[in-house]
Amino acid sequence: MSANVTSVKEKYDKVKTILVSQPKPERSPFFALEEKYDLKIDWRPFIHVEAIENKEFRRQRIKIEDFTSVIFTSKNAIDHFFGICEDLRHKMSQETKYFCMSEAIANYLQKFIVYRKRKVFTGRKTIKDLKPAFLKHKEKEKFLLPVSNLGATVVCDFLNELELDWQDSLMYKTVASDLSDLEEVFYDVLVFYSPLGIQSLYENFPEFEQKRTRLAVYGNSTSKAVEEHGLTINIKAPVPESPSMTMALEKYIKEANKK
Repeated sequence: MSANVTSVKEKYDKVKTILVSQPKPERSPFFALEEKYDLKIDWRPFIHVEAIENKEFRRQRIKIEDFTSVIFTSKNAIDHFFGICEDLRHKMSQETKYFCMSEAIANYLQKFIVYRKRKVFTGRKTIKDLKPAFLKHKEKEKFLLPVSNLGATVVCDFLNELELDWQDSLMYKTVASDLSDLEEVFYDVLVFYSPLGIQSLYENFPEFEQKRTRLAVYGNSTSKAVEEHGLTINIKAPVPESPSMTMALEKYIKEANKK
C-alpha cells in the first residue's frame, strides 16, 4: 500500500479519501459523512474468519457426542460448530443444551436447531450473565466451548471459576485478508478498529511507512498496536468529546478541510 511519518505541519492536510478496514455495512453514519464533506470512503475488511480443516479438528481428539451442552459466544462460533458437525455427519441430539452469551446469538441459533426455550439459555451481553444457568446445570452437564485461534480468555477464566466440566475446541480462525491489490493505492486516512487490522496491514505490506497518511484508531488495544509499530495516531476514538469514530473523523476533517 502506498502511503504518503506525519509532522505537526502536515497534520491537517486535506482529507478527501478514507479507507475503513471493515466490510461495508448496509447503513452507517459514515455515509452521511461522505456526502456532507464530499469524500470518497471505501470499505475493505483487513481480516476474515475461516473454518479450520477437518484434519486440524481431528487432531484435537474431541468427540462432539461426548458433550451434553455447547457454549456459544458469537455467530461465527455457531456457523463453524455446525459446519464441523455437517462435515463429520454428526447429528446433534435433541437433548443438547445451548448456552448463548446474548439474545442475538440465541436468535441466530434458530437457523440450526429446533428452538426450545428449556434447551437454550441466554445472557444479556457477557458470559457472567449465564452464571445462574451454569450453576443450575453444573452437576449434570459437560460443556463444549467452540473458539477461534484468538482464544476466549475471559470466558475460559469464568468457566474455571465456576468449576464446570468443560473443554474448549478450536473450530475457526481469524486471519489476515489478501490486500495485494491495494499496494499502489493511496488514502488520506486509514481507519482501524482492532489490533488484528494493524497486524494484517504489516502482513500484507511489511515495508509500510506512514508518511502523509493519517491513522484513525478506535480503542486502547488498537492504539497500542499502532504505537508498537512506531506509527502516529492522528484521530482517536472513543474520547470524551468524540465517543464515536465518525464524530472523531468529522472533528478532524472540519479542521483539515478549511479553505
